[in-house]
Amino acid sequence: MERLIYLDNGATTFPKPEEVYRAIDFTYRNYGVNPGRSGYDLCIAAGEVVENTRKLLTRFFNGTDPNRLTFAYNATDALNLAIWGTLQPGDHAITTALEHNSVLRPLYHLWRDHGVEVDHLPFDAKGFVSPDEFKRHFKKNTKLVTVNHGSNVIGTVQDIAAIGKLCRERDVTILVDVSQTAGKIPIDMQAMNLDIVAFTGHKSLMGPMGIGGLYVGEGAEVRHTRAGGTGVRSALRPHLDEYPYRLEYGTPNLLGIAGLQAGVKWLEEQGLANIERTEAKMLKRLRDGIREIEGVILYCQDDLTDHIGVLSFNIEGTEAAEVGTMLDVDYSIACRTGLHCAPMVHEQLGTDKIHGSVRLGIGPFTSESDIDAAIAAVSEIAQVRRPVTADGRRHS
Repeated sequence: MERLIYLDNGATTFPKPEEVYRAIDFTYRNYGVNPGRSGYDLCIAAGEVVENTRKLLTRFFNGTDPNRLTFAYNATDALNLAIWGTLQPGDHAITTALEHNSVLRPLYHLWRDHGVEVDHLPFDAKGFVSPDEFKRHFKKNTKLVTVNHGSNVIGTVQDIAAIGKLCRERDVTILVDVSQTAGKIPIDMQAMNLDIVAFTGHKSLMGPMGIGGLYVGEGAEVRHTRAGGTGVRSALRPHLDEYPYRLEYGTPNLLGIAGLQAGVKWLEEQGLANIERTEAKMLKRLRDGIREIEGVILYCQDDLTDHIGVLSFNIEGTEAAEVGTMLDVDYSIACRTGLHCAPMVHEQLGTDKIHGSVRLGIGPFTSESDIDAAIAAVSEIAQVRRPVTADGRRHS
């Protein structure tokens, strides 16, 4: 079987470091019991995995209190916890057209069913939302600003430190979705003026699927919108208010937490600066090669400053899904096509009318030969798909 060239790292990183696989296997085989529910040795050891990962991620995001690092299923789950637990009828929220449906849909339901006002700020021609746009949209009842740090469609990285500063000045909670950036770019809660960070484990944090969470900074509060078992003070009828129990319900994903711990440790050993530098080099190589191909349209890739390794494109006259199928079947290249769960990005780009775009996502294990193979494949597909004139020449 031909080797798969994996360029769908925007969806999930693959493969994972060997340390991640070993950690999951070791944890399940040696102390795969319910953590924090009993006092026997295996239960205590399992609980230590959870608490040590809490501390590790708190340091990773430069938080102050490990108890305020809470685990969830993924970023979608975490974002729902934060959004529903912050907004109430009559509140106003500001977000952007760059958001994933994990933000757009909760806000839509809060607008439709609960009377929450929502403003969606457009991005400029380069793919950025100016902090000044947020400043212009603040109202007396603005309660929440939620921003996608790195776009999963066009790869642009927003100036969340400047946006966070504006929110601090107005005592407005800022929630940042770092699904695409955590593990690529340092996230510093203090320096960036952030209140709440939502993360997922299975992307650039190099962990498995099914684990994510929130860090809720001091001064920010998220109401619990669920209730259930916590393993402590079970006689109480109401769900506990203190963190982390406030936002954690039932048996935690011990295997996901163990794998996430191993993934973050691997990242720290590699060094985020090295990962960021290598990815930027790969992105430039990919962008430079693809933009020279006739018939290819790139989106927000003219200047790669403040970009992560995500590139979206289309081939004129060809559906994105068809290009994706050809890359898979004919070239063994895995990519993502369609609207990427971020419909407003495509609505603003106009690509919603042509069913989205082709997305290539770079990861820590992407090689130069992978990039070159992708460029060559897109070039061949574009050459084949360009219409031929009556005299046998291809349109440019």
